[in-house]
Amino acid sequence: MSMKRSSRAVNLESEHPWKNMTNEQLLQSAGLMKMDFETGKIGMNLAGLLLLGRDDVIHSVCPQYKTDALLRRVNLDRYDDRAIIDTNLIESFDLLMQFVKKHLNDKFYLEEVQRVNLRDKIAREIISNILMHREFSSAYVSKLVIEKDKMYTENPCKATMQMRLSPEHFTPVSKNPTIAKFFTNIGYADELGSGTRNLFKYTFLYSGQEPEMLEDEIFKTTVPLDDNYSADYGTPLYQSSVAGENAQKSSGDVNVSHNQQLIINAIRKNAEITQIELAGQLSLSRRTIQSNLKDLQERNLIERIGSKKDGRWIVK
Repeated sequence: MSMKRSSRAVNLESEHPWKNMTNEQLLQSAGLMKMDFETGKIGMNLAGLLLLGRDDVIHSVCPQYKTDALLRRVNLDRYDDRAIIDTNLIESFDLLMQFVKKHLNDKFYLEEVQRVNLRDKIAREIISNILMHREFSSAYVSKLVIEKDKMYTENPCKATMQMRLSPEHFTPVSKNPTIAKFFTNIGYADELGSGTRNLFKYTFLYSGQEPEMLEDEIFKTTVPLDDNYSADYGTPLYQSSVAGENAQKSSGDVNVSHNQQLIINAIRKNAEITQIELAGQLSLSRRTIQSNLKDLQERNLIERIGSKKDGRWIVK
């Protein structure tokens, strides 16, 4: 099992430190094996068991652990399809991804020169979050639910705050750092904080709306769904509604690319935002930001007032 996961890490990074390790060395390197100081024996810890362990052993240690995946589009009182997933975290990730792919449309988007599957990007973020950051001692059953107009997840959480999260208003804290690090190594998650920014970015492209993330004792993430929304290049989008702003349509007579609309939305919220800040917030390259800003200025859609250092943007 461990060597299979190490191959995933090596596929992402050819010279990954796990490349030439034995199973035991890999588990120790990943922090999944610890010494019992009473007996002096070394064995797999709880994180390792949850990530890679056999189902029967997991159930004996965490009998309450499972994820309930539900489709509710016709039968809203019960469900149209259901999968109760109670295997280890790695296999749970794969099974939950399969459930989402089975029931949601795949929409592709051309990001610079790369074709991106928006559905898979969104599913990866919400599924890795529900598995990595849950409170495993809680009896609350984690859920992934797909309805006609939304998909949402719920999982028990050791909340560090009680608030609505957004890319501009959150402090990333890993609830289970060993599990999160392992997910990052095998490509199931990104570095802490990147997942939230990606979720907002790709949900906006997928449905024309933004997700909602509420941190509390039950952490809930809601992704709006709209089968009729198309993320084609040049389609007018909706203005960002981060932090509770009301969504507004962009000017119907002006066609801008998705990246340009995201830039305009960011400028509307922060007129003094820099190119570096735009690149980080939108997960775009500095060159892409520069070329789109230049195009928007040449088309008289935005204007820069003042110097590069101390100036501000105006959306026209």
